Amino acid sequence: MAIVSGNLDRLKQEIHKVIVGYDDVVDRVLISLLSGGHVLLVGVPGLAKTLMVKTISRALDLKFSRIQFTPDLMPSDIVGTEIIQEVDGRKVFQFVRGPIFANVILADEINRTPPKTQAALLEAMQEKKVSVMGKTYVLEEPFFVLATQNPIEQEGTYPLPEAQLDRFMMQINLNYPGFEQEVEIVERTTSGEVPRVNPVLGRKEVLELQKRVRDVVVGEHVIRYAVELVRQTRPETSSVDIVREFVQWGAGPRASQSLIMGAKARAFMEAREYTTTEDVAFIFADVVRHRIILNFVAEAEGVKVEDVIGKILSAVPRKI
Repeated sequence: MAIVSGNLDRLKQEIHKVIVGYDDVVDRVLISLLSGGHVLLVGVPGLAKTLMVKTISRALDLKFSRIQFTPDLMPSDIVGTEIIQEVDGRKVFQFVRGPIFANVILADEINRTPPKTQAALLEAMQEKKVSVMGKTYVLEEPFFVLATQNPIEQEGTYPLPEAQLDRFMMQINLNYPGFEQEVEIVERTTSGEVPRVNPVLGRKEVLELQKRVRDVVVGEHVIRYAVELVRQTRPETSSVDIVREFVQWGAGPRASQSLIMGAKARAFMEAREYTTTEDVAFIFADVVRHRIILNFVAEAEGVKVEDVIGKILSAVPRKI
């Protein structure tokens, strides 16, 4: 575990050559990567969401692909298409792979493209394969999608349906940096020096780490804590007043699975061979914030998802 911990520390150091602050965000992205999950990054323009994903991919030495989502983007622009080519004097169809065939996919501004195109990406996320003209193509692992979304520009956007949001293990919200961090960002980005990010882990190493994460021990009390937290997000099974009054739909079993896998990954990153309820609580908000759907009463009274999450964490005891 010591060697693994050292590699992960070096990985973070390389990332922070470019990314100032956002330690928690980087940790959560790496937790998702080690868990085999996908991430939705939500933040206003200018918070280096795209730069963060590019930097992580360089530090991991994985195949990287960026897809800029626009209203006219077609599913074939993501998956690929078959074209007619002449081979040995006869015309045949040959499949030209799209940008989805990479290890790390940056889906930039995913809510700016119509549902049909969104579905092409989200199907690949779930199945880890794509079908074109009746043929199936398996995507190389690790396969890690980081999608970005701008929360303040709603005109001309296509919000992801709840069922598709559920494909993301986490929704990580990015906030503005602190004063000193912003000073450092300005100093770094206005000088002539461009930091070089060195690869720390390759494809085989990442796959091995993902395999080892699954071997981390989880006690029954940790599983019960995770399941109880998720059940408290559902109005029909919750004992929390704010949930029963303001939540329309809560998180499903996939959230419970994500909490446990994420808890394993966090324990692994901290060189522990066992998980704790603290590991579950650490990622709870990121795992469920996009899976909790508030009702119209909540909107009218200004109740936010984060308010609901805070009440649930306070209400559920760590020992169950």
